[in-house]
Amino acid sequence: MTIPPKCQSFFTGKSWLPCKLQLRSDRSMAAFSAVKSSRLISWRSTGRLQQTLAGCVELSGKTLHSGKICEVKIWPEFAGCGRYFDFQSKLVPASVDFAEESPLCTTLCKDGFRVRTVEHLLSALEAKGVDNCRIEIKSLDSEVGDVEVPILDGSAGKWVEVIEQMGLKVAVDQSGNSCDKLAPYLNEPMHVWRNDSFVAAFPSPKVLISYGIDFPQVPAIGCQWFSSAPFNGSFYAKQIASARTFCLYEEVERMHDAGLIKGGSLENAIVCSVSKGWLNPPLRFPDEPCRHKVLDLIGDLSLSATSGSQGFPVAHIVAYKAGHALNAAFARLIK
Repeated sequence: MTIPPKCQSFFTGKSWLPCKLQLRSDRSMAAFSAVKSSRLISWRSTGRLQQTLAGCVELSGKTLHSGKICEVKIWPEFAGCGRYFDFQSKLVPASVDFAEESPLCTTLCKDGFRVRTVEHLLSALEAKGVDNCRIEIKSLDSEVGDVEVPILDGSAGKWVEVIEQMGLKVAVDQSGNSCDKLAPYLNEPMHVWRNDSFVAAFPSPKVLISYGIDFPQVPAIGCQWFSSAPFNGSFYAKQIASARTFCLYEEVERMHDAGLIKGGSLENAIVCSVSKGWLNPPLRFPDEPCRHKVLDLIGDLSLSATSGSQGFPVAHIVAYKAGHALNAAFARLIK
């Protein structure tokens, strides 16, 4: 199987026009032609077939930074197409090749069209095994060329809920053939760092995640560490997906002045004061802030995926005080 023509347009920058394409039936050769192994990474079969949604799912709500109402529809897609956003009929792949550094969120940009705050949605899609899908996104009052995924309750819980309600099916190409799902396996340790923050990975036969945060000036948060059992979609749904984004009350005014979190509220984030502690308890987990960082990490590393492969590496990931920029740097190292 080669990449379907609509997917090829992501990389050529050309408009997609319907056309017939003869697709190869050898699934393994097709998958390996799309992603290359290296000294650090080997792309291997997971022993599973690529999947997509059984039907369209839809959610809408207020966005975190712009405060506007946005609608998202996620459609099934052919094997090999991977995940991509469809904004004003422009296609923006969910790939680190199109990630740009932006404050407090992950942003994808292609040909001047920008999709912001993609990390929670992509985290749910990656963890639940939605390898191929078209993410149609629109806003009634969006600025030209700029749109944002709704924040919902500040977690990935609602995305997981609609994915599980709809269910998945094996994705096939345009000739009706299924395709092996590949994943990046580490051959040796890798890491990126900035000051005392880092993302490191070590060879492992299963996905494991250890994550630490440290807010010494905020007693209610302090130093937290979270470690996963062998990671899978069920573990994610129960232990990670519902963890909400958090912020410090003392930083809210500064973020507002910077034009951020215009849609933020106590309904879509947990807010902590240095002196008063949590302003909108109860927490869903004692270490909810740390678990949310794991959620973000999964979404950001999903950007390593290519052509329906798994983006998150099969490795033991150890991260400490990492943010979106550092996560993206590690995703680039994988890819």
